[in-house]
Amino acid sequence: MRYLDGVTDEEDGDDAVDAALHGIKALAEHPGARRLMAEILAGQGPRSSMPQAGHVRLPAPAAPSRSLAEMLPEALGSIEAMGAGGITGVPTGFAELDALTSGLHPGTLAVIGSGTSVGKSTLVLDVCRSASIRHKLPAVLFSLEMAAAEISMRLLSAEAGIPRHLMRTGQMTGDDRARLTERMAEIADAPFYVSESAALSVNALSDEAARLVAGKGVRLVAVDCLQLITTDRRFENREREVAEIVQQLKALALGLQVPVVVAAQLNRDPEQRADKTPLLADLRDSDAIAQAADLVVLLHREDALERESPRAGEADLIVAKHRNGPTATVTVAFQGHFSRFADMASD
Repeated sequence: MRYLDGVTDEEDGDDAVDAALHGIKALAEHPGARRLMAEILAGQGPRSSMPQAGHVRLPAPAAPSRSLAEMLPEALGSIEAMGAGGITGVPTGFAELDALTSGLHPGTLAVIGSGTSVGKSTLVLDVCRSASIRHKLPAVLFSLEMAAAEISMRLLSAEAGIPRHLMRTGQMTGDDRARLTERMAEIADAPFYVSESAALSVNALSDEAARLVAGKGVRLVAVDCLQLITTDRRFENREREVAEIVQQLKALALGLQVPVVVAAQLNRDPEQRADKTPLLADLRDSDAIAQAADLVVLLHREDALERESPRAGEADLIVAKHRNGPTATVTVAFQGHFSRFADMASD
């Protein structure tokens, strides 16, 4: 729209200015305009579909540039630690996986994908237990699927080695109760935090994670699960929304310099194939998940699909993508009655 269309000389310009002033005066006297101004001055603002200022997340400023002389000593330290067989990141608790990845590293996004009821929530909790209980590294779990009480029960079952169904049904023996009480006292001070929310936006998640990193020294951020996270914006389809969520989680890892681990749902394609081993392409909702992730672990259990499988009690951690190293398949034990995965027993 052109507001001064037809203004060709100074005289016409004066007429246009007079007309504009008259229009402004008339608008100011209009009851609707006065009501709108009152709302703005009262802090209510106009009712519109535009995003509110409080919901707009501006791009973060660029991190200060660093010289090669500053970066090389850090790289050399990491190389020497890996050469000595050490784990330079947050340990996952699985020896072969840690040997392959050297742990979960700051600034990286790791995705744990599986189908329904295969155990991705359990695996994410195992990683949190490894960090916070075994290695005293503060960790936070954002749970969009389970309540804190359920997470606590699973954690206690895994830590005390008491079948969860006995805890649920009140059938524990006296020895079970003694072992549970003893283990609770041992782990009560572990730096593990749980944020439960059935509906959590990626912005709210990022804000709480930043608060915990700054205030509690959190070294690991875990999320269960990706497909339940929302955004403060509207997208034309879910795939674009998931892409935005994944990009923000990756930015969160880089910005806070902590590893972010997120559980993700697979589609049902593996169930329709003769070979039901999951593939990277089976991640549901968006190819952006595989593109943004530094590490993708696909959880596969044959006995989840075939009850009579000869591999009952085993699970494969398929490292389908590893930006900083090789891919491989790590076989672990699935101890569902204890709500945990564990390293296979040595022969």
